[in-house]
Amino acid sequence: MNPGTGSEDRAPGASLLVDQIRVGLFRVFTYLVSDPRTGEGLVVDPGAEAGRILRMVHKRKVSVRWIVCTHSHPDHTGAAAGVRKATGGLLVVHEGEVRALTKWGNRLLSRMIGGQGAPSPDRIVRGGERLALGKAEMEILHTPGHSAGGICLYTEGHLFSGDTLFVGSVGRTDLPGSSVEALARSLREKILVLPDSTIVWPGHDYGDQTHTTIGWEKEENPFVRALLAGS
Repeated sequence: MNPGTGSEDRAPGASLLVDQIRVGLFRVFTYLVSDPRTGEGLVVDPGAEAGRILRMVHKRKVSVRWIVCTHSHPDHTGAAAGVRKATGGLLVVHEGEVRALTKWGNRLLSRMIGGQGAPSPDRIVRGGERLALGKAEMEILHTPGHSAGGICLYTEGHLFSGDTLFVGSVGRTDLPGSSVEALARSLREKILVLPDSTIVWPGHDYGDQTHTTIGWEKEENPFVRALLAGS
């Protein structure tokens, strides 16, 4: 696996293109995922800097169909309103995150870190749904642990892991609604069963590489290794 070369990293997939954009104070990775054959796209975790995200959308000439927030924390949702207004994409969140997404405290914190409060979602999911993206599909994986309604997105060859799995690490579990037991179960049952070659696109730029693979994490991630050893 080759490490990424910058804050905007483009990678070919089975049928999709991935643009990785690092935004905001907390080094969040926003993703523009698009089908080059149809021009349809999906934005994952528009955390901040809506203008930068939209410039990439315009550069790729993408029609954004979906805007997916992997969880409701303000660093992952601060640009959702701006991106939705500009593109008309439908905002998707898990049912376990709906109340937190628009509560006053989240809106205030979002503004404090340079974003704005997220709007109410257009589509609420539970896990197992598939979002059509051109000729491809993105499967919603419910992966509680970092947050109760945390989700990942999977399509052949790619996993957008939010704050469930990082490069060499995992999401923190000391926040309201988080659970180390739930995170371990999500990893064991939903993530580590994916093909080893699957590229993992994390929710933050916390590692020494911008992306990883399931196989690499099984070998090198200490939390994952401990989890596998105890299973």
